[in-house]
Amino acid sequence: MDLAIVLRYRKAVTYGHHTLLAALEEHATSVRYEVSFATTADECAAQIRQARERAARVLVLWSFYSPDAAALAGELAEIRAAAPGATHIAGGVHATAEPIQTLDAGWDVAAVGEGETTLLRLVDAAGDPAGVPGLVYRDADGTVVKTGRAERRDLDTYRAFPVAHKRFNPIEITRGCIYACRFCQTPFMFSARFRHRSVENVRWHVRRMREHGLRDVRFITPTSLSYGTQTEEPQLDAVEELLAACREEIGPDGRVFFGSFPSEIRPEHISVDALRLVRRYCDNDNLIVGAQSGSTGVLAAAKRGHGVEEVRRAVRLGIQEGFRINVDMIFGMPGEGPSDVDDSLALARELADLGARIHAHTFMPLPGTPWRDAPPGDVDPATISEVDRLSSRGALYGHWQRQREHANRLAEAAKAYPRPGRSRTLLPLAAQPPAED
Repeated sequence: MDLAIVLRYRKAVTYGHHTLLAALEEHATSVRYEVSFATTADECAAQIRQARERAARVLVLWSFYSPDAAALAGELAEIRAAAPGATHIAGGVHATAEPIQTLDAGWDVAAVGEGETTLLRLVDAAGDPAGVPGLVYRDADGTVVKTGRAERRDLDTYRAFPVAHKRFNPIEITRGCIYACRFCQTPFMFSARFRHRSVENVRWHVRRMREHGLRDVRFITPTSLSYGTQTEEPQLDAVEELLAACREEIGPDGRVFFGSFPSEIRPEHISVDALRLVRRYCDNDNLIVGAQSGSTGVLAAAKRGHGVEEVRRAVRLGIQEGFRINVDMIFGMPGEGPSDVDDSLALARELADLGARIHAHTFMPLPGTPWRDAPPGDVDPATISEVDRLSSRGALYGHWQRQREHANRLAEAAKAYPRPGRSRTLLPLAAQPPAED
């Protein structure tokens, strides 16, 4: 056996691994390899030891979000001690944004950017990273080696999930995002433009799901009603073509979910026509609306591309058309002052009175974003009390308290790896210069 690939397979990041396996199962290569799944640290160590007996090289593939990086670095150290001799490769948004930090945390290689073509080239090289685009590692002398940008291909090039492995997940219909919100990692990993999977390609995936007994179709997309467009204006005819195709393929006993978890809808995209389109073809009775703040100043600083009134209108229309509306809001964003907090809390109460539920988050300075060096979200006691009151009446939910802890850890990590020429000092919103384009 030339190569053994062990996936450190965690529930929170299965989509990324599935995408890699989907590309791999269609790839013709002369390299003899095997793939295994490790769902715990102990299982990962055991599989490494077994693979070392039959394979010339063992690769362990990791994928994780930035808030999980510190904990997984500790797990990596334990696995290395229990099972030496493997090459550990980290991919995903954190490794892309902070490759040197990832190497210093213990991984041998950071995979930067989209991973499909990088993995295929790596397999063809029997696991040798030299010359494979999309990787960062240190050579024998400790010098950092960057192999260049990973290749980006049309979304139809690779499957959304690996059929041969019978591992299914929501279908990624759009990659990248034109909005480039300052707190979000998506557009800075996948580029600030949309790439859409074609309707016929989505049909193929739904057909495979049905053949394997699955009856629920869901989608991965940064903004649901942007399907089919390259601008800020929705193309409802493209959305209808997609949803009609999925409804036809999944059959009368299947279900289609759109604009609900794991994706959302931008508030300015919501209209009566759009809502009735979802109602006609889909089975979800709830929608997720990305508001993020009730402060006009915070929304402008974050480059959200919409205002507060669009949020109010979206919630009213959604409830009017019979949907339960969940509204994402982030507390503690950079430059947020007391009046901005008051505006957000007032909006949260107003929307809750209409019947919406608030999905509360604490701002985290995520690597790879323009606000990477901003202070962690600071939620004052008065805000916490108000948020708790909303929560107690069932109008608010979320892991915002846990995110406060993650935010502090990310801020400390950022201090250890400062970006040249970037100041971490942020003025109150009223004193900030206009946002650059």
